[in-house]
Amino acid sequence: MLDNHEIRSQFPFFSHSDFIYLDNGATTQKPQCVIDALCHFYNFNNANVHRGVSQLASNTTQMYEQVRSKLATHCAVKPDQIVWTKGATEAINLVVSSIDKHIEPNDIIVVSALEHHANLVPWQELCKRTGAELRVLPINQQGVLNITASLNMISSLKPKLVAVTHASNALGNILPIEQLIDAAKNVNAITLVDGAQAMQHLKPNLDTLNSDFYVLSAHKMFGPTGVGALIAKPHSLALLDTYQTGGEMIEQVSFSSSQYRQGNARFEAGTPNIAGVIGFGAALDFLNSEAMNLQRSYEESLYQYTIEQLKKIDGVTLYGDLENNIGTVSFNYKDEHHLDVATLLDQSGIVVRSGNHCTQPLMNLLGVAGTIRVSLSCYNSYEDIDKFIFALKQAIELLD
Repeated sequence: MLDNHEIRSQFPFFSHSDFIYLDNGATTQKPQCVIDALCHFYNFNNANVHRGVSQLASNTTQMYEQVRSKLATHCAVKPDQIVWTKGATEAINLVVSSIDKHIEPNDIIVVSALEHHANLVPWQELCKRTGAELRVLPINQQGVLNITASLNMISSLKPKLVAVTHASNALGNILPIEQLIDAAKNVNAITLVDGAQAMQHLKPNLDTLNSDFYVLSAHKMFGPTGVGALIAKPHSLALLDTYQTGGEMIEQVSFSSSQYRQGNARFEAGTPNIAGVIGFGAALDFLNSEAMNLQRSYEESLYQYTIEQLKKIDGVTLYGDLENNIGTVSFNYKDEHHLDVATLLDQSGIVVRSGNHCTQPLMNLLGVAGTIRVSLSCYNSYEDIDKFIFALKQAIELLD
């Protein structure tokens, strides 16, 4: 069993806060090693990368590129497959903004009904620009993807591109992503996977996953905000036009024309979030530490305990796939507004999220305005859940 107390002790947030933090789907707390890495960079290593010939600049560039190699090892890819971005949202927009020449009028782009707005709205904009059509893979009344209908849909529609989440941010569902990618590849579709929620919990092997594009955000992996990555097959990156221009991505410039660098370097214009990337490197070290070896099994056990406790409360409705889940519980109590319940929980020091979770179309399909979301991580404890359940029962007494 994962040593929850030892893990929790590495996060200074919990040493000075009485909050029960159950909003890890929004962002995770940061371990001391990440905070130290950020401070150490600005105290001792602050220099720009890929530019100067000084020892300071060279050392900083080496530190920065070492993190690219760490992430590559973590995901089982090569470093030159990684493009640094400011988050998963920018990574998706990079692809959407750069792939127009491969999308023609009446081409079909497929997403699932579970998508975060960040993996829906950009594709809507691409359809407006190109005349393509957007189609949606169906879910059942509980919010679980209908995999048979989805596979048949991909096979029959023969889409040009399939963009799906690896795990739902609103419900926690783990999608059968391998089957969806295989079906897409069988009709020669380009594939993109939104891994913002999945990467921390599932640590997928992206070499075997075989998607053209996979996106992630560091702040959902115990790292800093403002850092993310687009991970792509080399031939997939070659599909994309240049995203932004400026310094760093340039090979040669004259007043009449410019030539750009090749591969991932072509997509990294300007000074990057150097400190953030270095902080992300410390987060990756934490994720891959021996103390975190049992993270997945611990979170699964804690999730099942949470589900069991909620099922004992009459009037609670649970949504999503309760068997294949990253540890996110989405629920409502009777007809009470989700905001009212969450506000009462907050008054008891329980931090959850309420609302549509940037998945308004999904909530419409579920027939609700929103839900209360509890999203777990490795530093949460059974005691946290007991306090949450106690506070929820108190809230219910006030509302009934």
